[in-house]
Amino acid sequence: MAAVNDIFHYLDSVAPFATQMDFDNAGFLVGRGDRQVRRLLVSLDITLEVAEEAVEQGAELIVSHHPVIFYPAKSVTDADPTGRTLLALIEGGVAAICAHTNLDASVEGVNDELARRLGLTGLDVLEPSGTDAQGRPIGIGRVGTLTAGEATGLVNFAARVKEALGANGVRYVDAGKPVRRVAVGGGACGDMVNLAYAQDCDTFVTSDVKYNQFLDARDLGVNLIDAGHYPTENVVCPVLVQKLRETFPEVEVLMTARHKEVFSYL
Repeated sequence: MAAVNDIFHYLDSVAPFATQMDFDNAGFLVGRGDRQVRRLLVSLDITLEVAEEAVEQGAELIVSHHPVIFYPAKSVTDADPTGRTLLALIEGGVAAICAHTNLDASVEGVNDELARRLGLTGLDVLEPSGTDAQGRPIGIGRVGTLTAGEATGLVNFAARVKEALGANGVRYVDAGKPVRRVAVGGGACGDMVNLAYAQDCDTFVTSDVKYNQFLDARDLGVNLIDAGHYPTENVVCPVLVQKLRETFPEVEVLMTARHKEVFSYL
């Protein structure tokens, strides 16, 4: 049987926690490292509902993308949402490992899967930050092209993005260019539109885009699509489920059934 530490070390081998960005708090954040794991839950976030789901399912561990502790905690009580979630984990004996910007940057992480979902090939890293243990480039974002010779209008491509990611809706600005060379940045990467422009991309898919970033993209001549934070990052959760099942066949690996997109479009 695998222990929490075994699963942490595996995740560290495929998405090294040392590569996380300076502001991040990825890692083994809650629990006992020697706790044996018979069942684990994978989720984009660890909310109170997800913590309660793990307890009800008898899971000893949650593996998530977003850190359950992001800002320094000055107290852990039931007086605030983070405290209630942490208490549910601790009192339920559930550990938490969170792979965040290290998983964004890694090979076969968030951005590789996002690019694959959108049908991009010939991938490069949008913002390189180094190489992994196999000498492969890592970093935030990816750049690729649609199927050789393919080009499409922005509205058609935006509809494809919505469907491929299961998004409730997308926002976009049309810079008047057909879609062929595309950059992606899972999560809030709107400030990277200049990098997409510098790599001759006609289109950039990301989330949490600010008004001025839409204006900047249009002025640069880059189509910009905001497909939502959850849809652009949740793509990695099925990948984690598959990899954990293959690596730890003795552990039952479940995908959360409760955590969904937090908002809807009218």
